[in-house]
Amino acid sequence: MSPSIPRPRNAMVLAAGLGLRLRPITDMIPKPLVPVAGHTMLDRVLDTLDAVGVATCVVNTHYLGHMIATHLEHRMRPAIRVSPERELLDTGGGVAKVLPLLGAAPFYTVNADILWDEGPGAPALARLAEAFDDDAMDGLLLVVPLARAVGYDGKGDFNLDGEGRPIRRGVAPAADYVFTGVQLLHPRLFAGHPQGAFSLNRLYDRAIAEGRLRGLVHVGRWFHVGTVEGLRLAEAALEPPPHVPQ
Repeated sequence: MSPSIPRPRNAMVLAAGLGLRLRPITDMIPKPLVPVAGHTMLDRVLDTLDAVGVATCVVNTHYLGHMIATHLEHRMRPAIRVSPERELLDTGGGVAKVLPLLGAAPFYTVNADILWDEGPGAPALARLAEAFDDDAMDGLLLVVPLARAVGYDGKGDFNLDGEGRPIRRGVAPAADYVFTGVQLLHPRLFAGHPQGAFSLNRLYDRAIAEGRLRGLVHVGRWFHVGTVEGLRLAEAALEPPPHVPQ
């Protein structure tokens, strides 16, 4: 395997979703700004990116985007570039729009409305950089076993072969792993990308067919905050333990 790449300095945070399943909480606040244990989901993601050396982060916005832009005015690190979307561009279109801002090297792409804890060893983002083989990969997805996907009630997204290549669940009743919404992508993944709105899944499928996509198994827990119940579970897991008098 080729040596790991330098630690990425740029990132994309996808914050343009509608958060429909988290209503009524998201009637008045965009989902990335929903607090979990006193800290917004968006700030948790940005703090994690900052901790691994990301210097510049592009954040796309749509629903109540002005609230996100105002919130981000107070952040010093990483440096923030806001990318407003008048019409939703989906995950792939949102990233493709700002590719010139993300540079020529691999960059992190993270959903703004997810949470995870690190588990043992190096942080997940550092592990992605260490595992990324520039000769063999156009994308590396962080996946988590179903047993560590807290609040998730789906059937899983992928299995992995012996080389870490993702295999979609397809019509199978279940798959071993859930995609976490955390990934490391090379700009060449977007070569010849569609115009306008499109899902990153279109690019994943092409990369899978070409043998250029891999999955890395997350060693901690991942929290699916898709519903009010999922938010409750994340709050219970991530809030600090109560103070016990000595």
